[in-house]
Amino acid sequence: MVHTRDQSHQVLRKSWHVITNHVIQRTRTFICCMGILVCGAVGLWPEPTYSGTDGTPLSSGVMPAIPSLDSIPSTSEGDRIRLGYNLVVNTQTYAKAFVGNALTCTNCHLDAGRKVGAGTYVGVPYAYPQYKARVGKEISLEERINECFERSLNGKALPPHSPEMDAIQAYMSWLSQDVPPSANLSWLGFPLMNMTRKPDRQNGQRVFTGSCTGCHGSDGHGTMVAPPLWGPQSFNIASGLARVSKAAAFIKGNMPLSQPGVLSDVEAYDVAAFMNSHSRPDYALKAFDWPKGDKPVDSPY
Repeated sequence: MVHTRDQSHQVLRKSWHVITNHVIQRTRTFICCMGILVCGAVGLWPEPTYSGTDGTPLSSGVMPAIPSLDSIPSTSEGDRIRLGYNLVVNTQTYAKAFVGNALTCTNCHLDAGRKVGAGTYVGVPYAYPQYKARVGKEISLEERINECFERSLNGKALPPHSPEMDAIQAYMSWLSQDVPPSANLSWLGFPLMNMTRKPDRQNGQRVFTGSCTGCHGSDGHGTMVAPPLWGPQSFNIASGLARVSKAAAFIKGNMPLSQPGVLSDVEAYDVAAFMNSHSRPDYALKAFDWPKGDKPVDSPY
């Protein structure tokens, strides 16, 4: 076949485009792979942010990479770390005598305390001792762990230096092994969410019906796959999530578990208010909370 000059130019242009596109694609792939390798070498997760009602971040931070569970050593210390992990994930089995409801630690501290924005344990050993306005004094890490047992788990405190207490702290320390002592720990806790209007519980009920009942049940009392959100087997009124602001932030950043972040600020706020409008266990020592009179406006008691 004989090509004219114009046809030959067209063939050359097409060939050039094919070659150019191929080179560009290979370059993009190389850059992407290098980016992944660099991030892996530095050992940092992408910086997370949690949008507030005004569009500004409520909490952000760069958290060091989390060690793999497979890297727990085969030593007596490793056994203690593994026990700590099991206490967090299988609390009902490993700490049954200290739990008074149907929850486990990982119901609030997602992915066994390894998920940022969901009560991660990474860096927690460096955050204590810490002043807590709720009790009006500086508390130790042991005291903070027992607050979870007495409030969120509606149970009783672990004995000091018990195998359970030592194991949970060993697990937290192991998770935090790559955290510099000077880190600002800005990724810890639950970012608060504040709204300028009163919550709409009816809208919250609609959100709950459409987005939450599949896991938590239509009555909110939990199922085989998700914990109870209210009722006698849920967290008590002195738990952090009994405050609408904290519950809304947790819901906004983490729920529904299969599609975290799909709810708007308003939806998260309203469904948190609906959830916390139901009855839940009391806390016998609530009269001693906020002794200096700085109780937050959304405290349920």
